[in-house]
Amino acid sequence: MLLAVPVLLAAGPASPDPVKGLAGRYYAQFADGTVTGEKYTGENVVEIVPVAANAAYVRAHLDFFNGHQCDIAGIATSRGATLVYRDLETPLPGEPACVLTVSHAGSSLKLDDGNRGCSTYCGARGSLTNMSVPFASRRPIRYMPRLKASEQYRRAMTEWRTRKPTS
Repeated sequence: MLLAVPVLLAAGPASPDPVKGLAGRYYAQFADGTVTGEKYTGENVVEIVPVAANAAYVRAHLDFFNGHQCDIAGIATSRGATLVYRDLETPLPGEPACVLTVSHAGSSLKLDDGNRGCSTYCGARGSLTNMSVPFASRRPIRYMPRLKASEQYRRAMTEWRTRKPTS
C-alpha cells in the first residue's frame, strides 16, 4: 500500500519585513565638541514610517564633530530585509548616485551609503557611510501628525508619487 506523503519544497526562511520591522524612532545622545574645545551634546535621530506595503519614509539627522551634520529624508523601498533609498537627483558627472541602505545589524540600526554618494546631505565632517544607532533605542513615533505635516515628509511623498525630484 502506498501512502501519499506531501512534499515540501525548501524555500528557506522568509526575510523579515523591513517596512514593519524597522518602523519607529531611533535616538542616541553623545558627548561632542568643537575644534575650540567647546563641549556639547550631539544627537542622532532616525525616523522610519511605513507608507505602503513595500515602502517607508526614512529621515536621518546625525551630528558630527565641530557642529557638522547629515540630514536626509526620502521614501525607501524594501529589498529583502533592507530598506533602500535612491535619490532621484542626477549626480554630478563622475560622482556616484546617492543610494542609502537601512537595516537591522546585530544591536544596531545601520545606515550606509556605501560609496559616499549621499555626501551632499552632510557637512564636511559628516558621513552616511557605515553609521549606526542602537536598535534598542527604537520607540513608537508619538508625533505622527507633526511628522506628516513636515516639509521633509511632504517633499518625500511628492517625489515618491511623481518619481520626479522636487528641488
